[in-house]
Amino acid sequence: MFYVSMFLQYLGQYMKTRLQYRTDLVVELFSDLLFQAVNLVFILVVFGHTQLLSGWNREEIIFIYGFFLVPFALFSSFFSIWDFNERYIVKGEMDRILTRPIHSLFQVVLERMELESLFGAVTGIAVMAYAATRLNLTFQWYDIFLFIVMVIGGALVYAGIFIMLASIAFWSDARTSIMPMMYNIGNYGRYPVDIYNKIIRFVLTWVLPFAFVGVYPASYFLGRTEWYWYAFMTPVMGILFFLLAIILWNIGVTKYRGAGN
Repeated sequence: MFYVSMFLQYLGQYMKTRLQYRTDLVVELFSDLLFQAVNLVFILVVFGHTQLLSGWNREEIIFIYGFFLVPFALFSSFFSIWDFNERYIVKGEMDRILTRPIHSLFQVVLERMELESLFGAVTGIAVMAYAATRLNLTFQWYDIFLFIVMVIGGALVYAGIFIMLASIAFWSDARTSIMPMMYNIGNYGRYPVDIYNKIIRFVLTWVLPFAFVGVYPASYFLGRTEWYWYAFMTPVMGILFFLLAIILWNIGVTKYRGAGN
């Protein structure tokens, strides 16, 4: 209950801050929508030159992209820690975090909330609905629960990977970070893995499992039975990588040397 109370207090302060500058909020929502539209246009351009991509048609690729947007929106809303090195390690704000009687990762997550990113989930669901209509997909009553579980699993995969990357900063206080590059690699998960060679497919499945954010869970709703095993592994991979990330974070905190000289 203590952590729930802290979350609600942070949430209240966040809403007050964001609503104080409504124009900035609207501009940010519009820019996110424009970015998603550009990615969708890219898919349409690709299929302007071909009818199938390794056996996947245009509407299936669009459905996968829409699904990818939902867990990615959850991740972006609560785990936007791309500047962890610069802000918390180099500038020493981790010292402030460690003086409070609450888990350090929980504080960092709450301080970096960007709830306006949840709008991306709405966009993703709309894109999925469009593609599902074109594909004449049918769903069972329990699919909504599987959808929620797989979305949470995909978000935890993303969160786990980037928390691990942030944890590296406890050993290396350099200003540079590989997070921007990893964001770009993460985009590969919104396309079918069988369009890549075996090495990239292995990396996207077991090393940097971004495929569990988009194509694998989406394949269940597309009726791609050959990928069902991977689809149902999504929550397992999410929990596994998130737990590993927390363990690495806790070890890293013990190695933190502070901002002093």
